[in-house]
Amino acid sequence: MSLFVTLLGYLALGATAGTMAGLFGVGGGLIIVPALVFAFGLQGVDASIAMHLAVGTSLATIVVTGASSAWAHFQKGSIHRPWFLALLPGLMLGAVAGVFVAGTLSGGLLGTLFGVFVLLVAARMALGLAPRAGARQPGRLAMGVAGTVIGGISALFGIGGGTLTVPWLSRCGASMTQAVGTSAACGLPIALFGAATFVIVGWGHALLPAGATGFVMWPAFLGIVLASVPFARIGARLAHALPSRVLRLAFASLLAVVGLRFLL
Repeated sequence: MSLFVTLLGYLALGATAGTMAGLFGVGGGLIIVPALVFAFGLQGVDASIAMHLAVGTSLATIVVTGASSAWAHFQKGSIHRPWFLALLPGLMLGAVAGVFVAGTLSGGLLGTLFGVFVLLVAARMALGLAPRAGARQPGRLAMGVAGTVIGGISALFGIGGGTLTVPWLSRCGASMTQAVGTSAACGLPIALFGAATFVIVGWGHALLPAGATGFVMWPAFLGIVLASVPFARIGARLAHALPSRVLRLAFASLLAVVGLRFLL
């Protein structure tokens, strides 16, 4: 497969991921990771590292897209700075730990765990389970533990963490605007530390394909970043034109198919 065709494929993947992220209101990691695993399989990347390479590359793309999202929320004043700072040490520690855990797992087991996680997200969306609102202000220890768990799971599966951060912050008494804005800010350190650690963990691996540094595939990173941001706006416009219940069930169905594919 020529470099030109490969880049076109990654641009198409970025366009698809961006559109669906804008359409369904979620980060692209849940879409990018399985799509990259499929793309790497077509390119002949060894199956034992394809999942690790997909997760690391997904986190690298979130560094760029997450920074854009966090800046937008910062300008709107929707980031709750004390909570973000309380979560930050745990997010960084958890992201690094999550990558090292991923490094000890086989590609098959990591894919199975990803499938289970995606199915749980799909079930929550299908049932319309909204984050439970609360008013209890947790201490710094609770925030640190929560940050570590969120960072670890997010880095393990190559996502920005919004699936976990928004429900936690809602329980802490945040409004939905604050929860989403602060979650966007939290995704940046998760992605940054996670991607950097995936580069280190995979450095010099004998099975790495051309264009990869550690477990980050740079041609895929470039194509996805270039296409996902503008197409996310298209997806957002489509979201306003379709019923929210239809969107929720459609995305839940898609995630269920993806999750089952990884399990089966």
